[in-house]
Amino acid sequence: MQVTKSQTNPTTVTLTIEADQLVLEETRTQVLQRLARNVKIQGFRQGKAPLNLVEKNLDSSTYQSEFIDAALNTMYSQALAEQKIRPVAQPKVTIKKFVPFTTLEFEAEVEAIGDVKLADYTKVKLEKKPVTVAAKDVDDVLNNLKVRMAEKTEVDRAAKDGDEVWVDFEGRDAKTGEPVKGADGKDYPLALGSNTFIPGFEANLLGVKAGEEKEFTLTFPKDYGVKALQNKEVIFKTTVTKVNEVTQPKVDDEFAAKVGPFKTAAELKADVKKQITADRQQQADRDYESELLEQITNKSDVAVPAALVEEELTRLEREERQNVAYRGQTWQEHLDEEGVTEEEHRDKNRPGAEMRVKAGLILAEIAEKEKVEVTPEELQMRIQLMKGQYQDAAMQSELDKPENQREIASRIMSEKTIEILTDYATVKSTAKTAAATKK
Repeated sequence: MQVTKSQTNPTTVTLTIEADQLVLEETRTQVLQRLARNVKIQGFRQGKAPLNLVEKNLDSSTYQSEFIDAALNTMYSQALAEQKIRPVAQPKVTIKKFVPFTTLEFEAEVEAIGDVKLADYTKVKLEKKPVTVAAKDVDDVLNNLKVRMAEKTEVDRAAKDGDEVWVDFEGRDAKTGEPVKGADGKDYPLALGSNTFIPGFEANLLGVKAGEEKEFTLTFPKDYGVKALQNKEVIFKTTVTKVNEVTQPKVDDEFAAKVGPFKTAAELKADVKKQITADRQQQADRDYESELLEQITNKSDVAVPAALVEEELTRLEREERQNVAYRGQTWQEHLDEEGVTEEEHRDKNRPGAEMRVKAGLILAEIAEKEKVEVTPEELQMRIQLMKGQYQDAAMQSELDKPENQREIASRIMSEKTIEILTDYATVKSTAKTAAATKK
């Protein structure tokens, strides 16, 4: 088999492949053996007739089509291995010459991963930042617990700061008078002074009694999360339906016992601090790994195949659509909120998708260079742990599917590779710490 490789661009390769007689003869025999199973020839049991008789009784177009498909698959796979090409999409195949069973020449154009020029990742250093928890952080959690454990009593008086009001509201565009999507609510419980609504909304409900209506105009902040509402002037029509006086408990030993298995308030505070520290450490580790991989990726060079970027964009969009549906929105409503078309939304996500794909390719290259492997035992252990987390039978069966197990194995390999990169990145600071300890 003769293979000629030409590079159309950094991520597109064209292979010109010419078969040799040995490959064609082996392919011909394999195809005849497969087709013979369904050929009936008088005097022979089905599937037991000599191949030369089988060949004479086959439909010529079906025979040649099966032969070409088998030969193309075999030679294409061999050419990829020989040329060390890693395809990311199906090839575009053009047959250049075919003489039945004796001559076959074809071209295969395929998008593939280009050459990866790794930075010297062993020299990329990144210091880990210590995680701190201030007294205010603990107090904030305790205050949230106090709000959840608070006693609420309905009162017949004007609402004041610290009360909870139940309110119906609807917003209209101050210029057009049209209803504003995302600016309405029904039976909404709102803690006055919590600053959870746009500035001015809660303040306008101070002094309002249950059953009273109030109308006021507010301008959404310029950095509001919904783009379509940024800087928009809205007239709110509100009706307070209930006012609750909120009495928060003191953080004492009795409160600690109600919240959890704690004997004292000190134990509760210590546990809160421990949980905050653990959560922040996990986030700090994720941020560290992302920054480290980003630095290595930016120092490395690889042409990113468009097919992989499109695949990543589709995956990200699928996840976003699921989240939008979970919030009770349609996809079009979500796009309207962001003030973009579907194409603009996809283009906005493209740079991030390209970076994720590039980082994945770099990480895979490092894993190969470091000879990172995932043993069957490691894979099965992870799957069993995941099955323990998901009690749903359907979800557990999903974990047994080969494609999902390959995804889990890939994830484990990435984790192991990042551990190696972290060791390289922190070795200098560790050495300094050791030296300082000796002093």
